[in-house]
Amino acid sequence: MNEVITIGIDIAKNVFQVHGVDASGSTVIRKQLKRRQVLAFFKKLPACLVGMEACGTAHYWAREITALGHDVRLMPPRYVKPYVKRNKHDAADAEAGCEAVTRPSMRFVAVKSAEQQSVLMVHRTRDLLVRQRTMLVNALRSHLAEFGAVAPVGLPQVRKLLAVIADKEDQRIPSLARTCLEGLARQLLSLEGEITDAEKLIHGWHRGNEDSQRLDTIPGIGTITASALTASITDPQVFASGRMMAAWIGIVPKQNSTGGKHRLGRISKQGDPYLRRLLVAGALSVIKQARWRGTTDPWLANIIATKPAKVAAVALANKNARVAWVLLRHGGTYRPPVAPAA
Repeated sequence: MNEVITIGIDIAKNVFQVHGVDASGSTVIRKQLKRRQVLAFFKKLPACLVGMEACGTAHYWAREITALGHDVRLMPPRYVKPYVKRNKHDAADAEAGCEAVTRPSMRFVAVKSAEQQSVLMVHRTRDLLVRQRTMLVNALRSHLAEFGAVAPVGLPQVRKLLAVIADKEDQRIPSLARTCLEGLARQLLSLEGEITDAEKLIHGWHRGNEDSQRLDTIPGIGTITASALTASITDPQVFASGRMMAAWIGIVPKQNSTGGKHRLGRISKQGDPYLRRLLVAGALSVIKQARWRGTTDPWLANIIATKPAKVAAVALANKNARVAWVLLRHGGTYRPPVAPAA
């Protein structure tokens, strides 16, 4: 049997498919593995190139197989799909990964460490809890409005509704409805505590990470965004420029160009929607402050004066992503632009 040099693996929950080729490209291995057999299989093999899609559990398996001496490379699933021949099944997916990993133009995903995945898990947990809090607040508002109890817009104003629920003397709320509303209020208060705990964990990690602290110096990027960017971007050298990182996040115009004619449309919204949402929200905050207090940044002043607020926010988010790439790649802190002398 010829020595295998490249392996494609289709990871799953319990059954894994492996496809290996030798130096001439001939198939050497094509077999299924149970979950418990994967590490033992790679432990017996000589060091080789291993390609797999960057999907669920991929970073864990990449770390484990790399520890055995192999060169593991993760690829976006949409870049592997064109190499699937005819019908889609596990064997075809593994063969496609084996072929795609050898392409010189293939783009790879940097393997995240366990610490980075832990930080992102805290972010995802907080994001889920915030969405659940929004659902509870909307439910409380709508239910209480049926009995004439309303409160101004804003999360802090919900306290007024909680006071109405807690007031047993308020005759507007029937006892049966009050019982249901008290249950929703308890869940809301519990979620508030869980969100606070998650934010404390994020702030604690941020204070101990130099890259995250440097990103925090960029206007429009706070602790939450800085820590999310630092944990998501394992190796900034994967991106050749700041624009490529902005495109990876999905805040660059979508192109439809041909024949020398460049047509730019709306942002592509590809990549990471969580990072994109954080960057745009931070940019909106900067624009709001700049309209109230003015700005010394001539670029920002011009875009605020000539573009709608949300268009300007996306442009600023794009710029902040590029600045973040520079700080992650070359170090340093943000230096605010100076207005030219009159």
